[in-house]
Amino acid sequence: MKSTKQFHQKLIRACQKNDKKAQLQLYKSYSKAMFLVAYRYVKDQFLAEDIMQEAFIKAFKNITSYKGEVSFGAWLKKIVINQSIDELKKKKLVMVSINSEIHKVQEENSTWEIDNSVTSQMIIEAINKQKEKYRLVLTLYLLEGYDHKEISEILGITEVTSRTHLMRGKKLIKEHLKFTNHAEGY
Repeated sequence: MKSTKQFHQKLIRACQKNDKKAQLQLYKSYSKAMFLVAYRYVKDQFLAEDIMQEAFIKAFKNITSYKGEVSFGAWLKKIVINQSIDELKKKKLVMVSINSEIHKVQEENSTWEIDNSVTSQMIIEAINKQKEKYRLVLTLYLLEGYDHKEISEILGITEVTSRTHLMRGKKLIKEHLKFTNHAEGY
């Protein structure tokens, strides 16, 4: 047990000197366990792999701050957990933003009624299929939360043009979603 601890300490010192072979050995020692930690949080194999990779990159970049007060595994696990939580927050913020903006659009324009079977993903796909002038305004307004003044500054158009593109874009999305739902038998 003591020899394993000494071996890991030797590896960590080598990693602090940017030794790539030592980094690879530490990675091999901890990657499976750290993948499982990430997977417990995100429930997605590919995302867990990405998180684990990012956590190792962050750990190796900041390994000089590791002082040995806790085991290296515990230190690394904390990085993986924080990375996982950050990823979940990003996903949640995107979904909350999209969902709240969809409802906001419904409130702003009573003719903007969508069927309950329409998902946020379907709306995003419909936005992405629009002409660029509509897609940009729709994305900035609905998904990013910019107002017409900010959109006009970003795109170099007037606020009136921004409002017009939004109104026409929403109409096109509504038509697209109706067509998609009818084509799929809804």
